[in-house]
Amino acid sequence: MKITIIGAGNVGIHLTKRLFEKGHSIVQVFSRSIENAVELAQQVNAEPICDLNKLAGNTEIIIIAVKDDVIEKIAKAIPFENVLVVHTSGATPSVVFEKRLEVRQTKHLVPVYLRFGIFYPLQTFSKEKTADFEKLPICIDANNEEDLKSLETLAQSICPNVYRINDKERAILHVCAVMVNNFTNHLFAMADDILKQENLTLDILKPLILETVKKIENHPPKQMQTGPAIRNDEKTIDNHLQFLDKYPDYQLIYKLLSDSIQSV
Repeated sequence: MKITIIGAGNVGIHLTKRLFEKGHSIVQVFSRSIENAVELAQQVNAEPICDLNKLAGNTEIIIIAVKDDVIEKIAKAIPFENVLVVHTSGATPSVVFEKRLEVRQTKHLVPVYLRFGIFYPLQTFSKEKTADFEKLPICIDANNEEDLKSLETLAQSICPNVYRINDKERAILHVCAVMVNNFTNHLFAMADDILKQENLTLDILKPLILETVKKIENHPPKQMQTGPAIRNDEKTIDNHLQFLDKYPDYQLIYKLLSDSIQSV
């Protein structure tokens, strides 16, 4: 398929490279920074642009891979009406793309979009680590069945795990994704901070972290819960809280999580 990518950040980089690797034609790469656009475009034989008015009309799909708070602004700036336009966000509803009428300076009513959808790779992306598209899921949606089938075909060409997910379901997934990814990583960062201040290293805990994640591959997380809170070991909890007196922010989180574990 002929695809234009808007955004050269973490998601845009990994997605663009994977699409190109699987035989799709990357027509253009857009970034506000022409340097970033050039860097990515050179790797996929595409044209780099930093002006949305220069979008090519022969593109079949435009994929918007930018921060959530600028998706609508980007969408409004795309000059085409009958090109399938999708975004990669987990938190932004497809209503941002709905066909609507806008009053322009000319006072004429202009239809903005006829075809739109979602192409959401549910994974944490970073430039330092290559994404494993054989394992991550891609969630798709569209405002008509024909385009939904096209997105399904596109997604299946780069990833075996494709799900038709509507806005409500995707919003729920995104909340839970923040919990299992962002929140757990923050706990890792908290532990790392404490250990460094106490002249210890997180390396000692890494096997425990990996084993914890490994357990839930085949078992419900609730069944795998261990530790002083689930055992109602108040003496150990009190000792931990006493130690955390010098880390009051972390102490609060420790107490909240312990209380939550004990309440379920």
